[in-house]
Amino acid sequence: MPPRATTPGDATGAATTAARHAADWSRIALEVIGTAYPWAPAHVVTGPDDTDVTPHRLHPAFYGALDWHSCVHMQWSLVTLLTRYAGALGEREAAAARSLLEERLTPEHLQVEVAYLRARPGFERPYGWAWAAQLAAATRELGERDARAARWARGLAPLADLLAERVLEHLPRQAYPVRHGKHQNDAFALLLLRDAYGRLGREDVVRACEEAARAWFADDGPAPTDAEPGGSDFLSPALTEALLMTAVLEPGDARRWLERVLPGLGEGRHEHLLAVPQVLDPTDGQGAHLLGLALSRAWALRALAPWGHEQAAARLRAAADEQEGAVLGHITDGDFMATHWLVSFALLADGALDRS
Repeated sequence: MPPRATTPGDATGAATTAARHAADWSRIALEVIGTAYPWAPAHVVTGPDDTDVTPHRLHPAFYGALDWHSCVHMQWSLVTLLTRYAGALGEREAAAARSLLEERLTPEHLQVEVAYLRARPGFERPYGWAWAAQLAAATRELGERDARAARWARGLAPLADLLAERVLEHLPRQAYPVRHGKHQNDAFALLLLRDAYGRLGREDVVRACEEAARAWFADDGPAPTDAEPGGSDFLSPALTEALLMTAVLEPGDARRWLERVLPGLGEGRHEHLLAVPQVLDPTDGQGAHLLGLALSRAWALRALAPWGHEQAAARLRAAADEQEGAVLGHITDGDFMATHWLVSFALLADGALDRS
């Protein structure tokens, strides 16, 4: 049997973090999603008549929170809070979250989003694709006991189907993975896509993600972690890849992979991956990425801890707690460059994708 996945109750730092902060995290998510400007549209103009660029027109479901992908995963954060931490939210915050999602995730709004992505095959590949699939999976699960969420899930289904087609079309055409620690990181995208489409019942997409993961990463040698972190990373390439491969490979193969790629993790090697990243200017959008790096490292270290012996596991969990604790204040009280997205990564660190 593989090591049991870490759940929020298993990790010292993660046990009550989201429950303690659920209401505040919901409030900041609502605030940033409701902030239309500043806006980074990433809009590819297809012709002279395609220059009416306003948030509400281009993306009626997913405007606010600076950019499309952040708006998507901050809405995922609201759905996740409603699903996992509804009691901690309280009635007022839960009602506000449902109201915003009801306003945004209408069939009409989502038809516009689908048309936009259909016209622009590379838009938000792969990061935004992965988060949109996660949003579709999360709303479907919430919809099993919430009639309004069931409507959101039905509205999101065509978007999830389109992105499933895109994943199946694109992966065979990509020869090499992107390994850096930002939005194009393929290990992160495959991890989220595999999880989401597994929950959505699309085994064809799950298989495609697993095949790509094995083709790109299964034969890796020792990870060059000395190059981490980059100055604007919000993911650790090595740790994110380890998260993916421990999910994809059989337990024995996964253990051998970890021993080869990240030898001595938690035992005195790769110690810089366990240290809190230095953030000199959290008001700078790229510098603020390093706050998210601390949270994504916390997520990875907690998930990888069960693969090590007791002393190494304790070291990884302690480092995860330290990384998470160092940035908690920025999630709700930081600059907009941090608050517009960090709740999502705090929820990942808290175990939001754990299925055990």
